[in-house]
Amino acid sequence: MRFAQDSFAGNIIRAYAAGQVTVNDDVITRSVIVTPDRIIRDWLPDSFGELEPRHLARLEGLQPEIIVLGTGSRQCFPTPEFTAGFLSRGIGVEIMDTNAACRTYNILLSEGRRVVAALLMA
Repeated sequence: MRFAQDSFAGNIIRAYAAGQVTVNDDVITRSVIVTPDRIIRDWLPDSFGELEPRHLARLEGLQPEIIVLGTGSRQCFPTPEFTAGFLSRGIGVEIMDTNAACRTYNILLSEGRRVVAALLMA
């Protein structure tokens, strides 16, 4: 799916297809963290089944207001331990499939929110 909205600054997710996202003009085929001002390409895990609490702990250093976790081609929910620390500090966490996470990230970005998208491709 291609997105056409270009009226805001920051890293924009321009397209999503199975197993890849396009951020600005870069096609990314591995799990990635996207913030308004950073693209972190070395984020592990590769799939939801490999997700561990330490993977999400890395997001706290990015000082998000809200985290959008894209869990791949289908929505999967981690155990509450994954998100409890964020929620106790007032950081929102939304969990959805990666396609929906891309759309949600762009909407929150356009609102000027400090959003972090953690996107799994598989």
